[in-house]
Amino acid sequence: MPAALVWFRDDLRLDDQPALQAALAQEYAPIPVYVHAPEEEGDWAPGAASDAWRRRSLQALDAALRARGSHLTCVRGPTLAALQRLASATGAEAIFWTRRYEPAIERRDTELKRALRRAGLHTESHNGALLVEPWDVATKAGDPYKVFTPFFKAAIARMRTPRTWDAPAHLPPVAFDDAAAHAIDAPAIDALLPAPKHAWNRTFWSHWTPGEQGARDALRAFVPKVAAYPEGRDLPAMEGTSCLSPHLHFGEVSIARVYATIAQSDAPKDARIAFLRQLFWREFAHHLLHHFPRTTDHNLDPRFDDFDWARVDDAQLDAWKTGRTGIPIVDAGMRQLWHTGWMHNRVRMLVASLLTKHLRMHWLHGARWFHDTLVDADLANNTLGWQWVAGTGADAAPYFRIFNPTLQAKRFDPDGAYVRTWVPELGTPDYPPPIIDLATAREAALAAYARR
Repeated sequence: MPAALVWFRDDLRLDDQPALQAALAQEYAPIPVYVHAPEEEGDWAPGAASDAWRRRSLQALDAALRARGSHLTCVRGPTLAALQRLASATGAEAIFWTRRYEPAIERRDTELKRALRRAGLHTESHNGALLVEPWDVATKAGDPYKVFTPFFKAAIARMRTPRTWDAPAHLPPVAFDDAAAHAIDAPAIDALLPAPKHAWNRTFWSHWTPGEQGARDALRAFVPKVAAYPEGRDLPAMEGTSCLSPHLHFGEVSIARVYATIAQSDAPKDARIAFLRQLFWREFAHHLLHHFPRTTDHNLDPRFDDFDWARVDDAQLDAWKTGRTGIPIVDAGMRQLWHTGWMHNRVRMLVASLLTKHLRMHWLHGARWFHDTLVDADLANNTLGWQWVAGTGADAAPYFRIFNPTLQAKRFDPDGAYVRTWVPELGTPDYPPPIIDLATAREAALAAYARR
């Protein structure tokens, strides 16, 4: 049986893994590989929280492969040289992978595919991350959508019912002779992604279990909660969301598996649709990033290119990052982020609004911090979210829509349970006064908008 490299990236699973399935269907013996080359991701290389999660997820994937008779081979980049070296050392005739949609990665993968095919390797990429590919949805004029609702209608009309495959029970063993092992030079996962020296992420793992089993458990736990999702998703003190975002980002569960599981659940139809609609917001984000790659660093709406953003106040920005603004629900969210690597979506909107509107700092300052500290730091979702709140992106909330965090807390955390969890010193001398007056800051933001 000829061999093929199956190159794992942000698809760290064996269940419903299209690259692995394609290799097996074409009767190749798969050689699972991971190439560590964060420098090839440009200005948005994975942050610290992502690296901490990926390390554990790769370990989980390797364990799952070993339980099936195989194992994961990890190597350092550059990616093209690494894949060519692996193919030469193992005699692999083909390479399979699933697609990614970040701008730097899309450009690199296009060049990789050409170079590998010129070298005589059969090369295939597959959709393993989206329900509908970005090039399959367009307006009647052939343009990409910039407004969610018409995008949702068009995308769901183009979507085929997801077909999912179970993980194989067994895989062919991967064995290298001494010469091949020397040529491959595969370090251990801990050498590629060492554990943080100061264990700053130690509190994450009481909340999360990286890897495919953790993803399955999270999906299974969410199914009984779907019925309450339409109301529960907005209440940060309640475990009403799926908490699948990091598992989806790292591909530990397929989007098709999540869609099929929820669509076929016993929850009321309106509840199922409410959640599935959120999956399409994720689709929308990836479609936008594919069609508008500059939006990772530039406003989608060029009218904001000359907006009067405030000069960065380092003390205020640091207070925002560390949850010491004196605005309880904002501080609660930022502390939840620091201690768990995640923040409730309703609160993400509030902390982003405070930074971009009350403090009037450019949304990139927040996007960079989230990218480094979130375990679900998905470049597409992060870009869409920050530009949406700032009013500069697709289907964005208008800039003059400024969330009042005090009123939002009364509405969505009415008994203060969420705030008390993360800001236990509230009401004591240890809690700082507000760094800004909300009403005055709101007027300054509106004045800046009027000068636009």
